[in-house]
Amino acid sequence: MTNTTLSEGQPAPSFCLPDQAGETVCLKEFHGKWLVLYFYPRDNTAGCTREAKEFSALKDDFAAENAVILGVSKDSMKSHQNFIQKQEITITLLSDEDTSIHQQYGVWRMKKNYGKEYMSTVRSTFLIDPEGIVVKVWDNVRTAGHAGEVLQVLRNVKEN
Repeated sequence: MTNTTLSEGQPAPSFCLPDQAGETVCLKEFHGKWLVLYFYPRDNTAGCTREAKEFSALKDDFAAENAVILGVSKDSMKSHQNFIQKQEITITLLSDEDTSIHQQYGVWRMKKNYGKEYMSTVRSTFLIDPEGIVVKVWDNVRTAGHAGEVLQVLRNVKEN
């Protein structure tokens, strides 16, 4: 059970967001493909960099499974461009500066740190099937090894 408002078996909320190049990317474009949609707090931070690099390293393995990886944060397109260039990221990153898609997916939530409460992105990943149904949700993700786990679950789901 997760704390997100979006559950396994539900249709993935539709979205259209700009990628790092300013091109609009919409959920409907991935009909017929598996989609790994992951939300992360911020470009160029340790955990987010590790996660993006792990997904980038496995990009071809996901492609072999007919799957596309999209990372989403509230960072700007310019921030994404710098992150991709500096860290040699090869996956597509989407910019949700107003957090509207974060909210639809239930990942924009209250956090506590050093006694302060604030709204922020809870690191989460959604595996969406070719029909647009959420088949697996990872909430409050720990980055190390996460991309490999997502790939393994994708393979297992496809076999069954």
